[in-house]
Amino acid sequence: MMKFLWEWWQRICKLHRSDDETAGGEFADFFMPEMTRGFFIRLGVVAVLAVAVFRFLLIPCVISGASMEPTYKRVGFTFCWRGKYWFSKPQVGDVVIIRSSGKIYYLKRIVAMPGDVVAFRRGLLYVNGKQAREPYVHFGSDWNLRPRKVKEGHYYVVGDNRSMPLEQHRFGQVAAKRVKGVPLW
Repeated sequence: MMKFLWEWWQRICKLHRSDDETAGGEFADFFMPEMTRGFFIRLGVVAVLAVAVFRFLLIPCVISGASMEPTYKRVGFTFCWRGKYWFSKPQVGDVVIIRSSGKIYYLKRIVAMPGDVVAFRRGLLYVNGKQAREPYVHFGSDWNLRPRKVKEGHYYVVGDNRSMPLEQHRFGQVAAKRVKGVPLW
């Protein structure tokens, strides 16, 4: 089977051969490099770099859900940068990626820090008894939640789309160790 595929590939390359092409003038030189030791070394280096980047630096994230609209569309894709909080701590207003369970991540906004008291009254967020300024919230709500204190080592997170019913949102206190990074765009 492999021999047949190789011969078929060689015929295609001969049909597309041109003297004015770049990179040696052959179609095959570009799409089928010589299988030398150097080729496999380069391939190995690229594979190791790809694993390192996606294991330690970036998380590919598919966005599905309306809890962060209009900041993030209901369906989309982004990469999340793990390095943002290596040398600093998250701040109020940061959009973060939170690991829920397994390979499920959520995008949410930090609205309160450890030790803060959080409440919702008639859809407005109150932190430490003062109404929070939230220019990113475009859709109001009718949420009402009693005051609750954010535990040490936790952040209080919520989505930007507050027009959704309270029951459809995943929010609240999350452990700082579950905050994995920030979206790049």
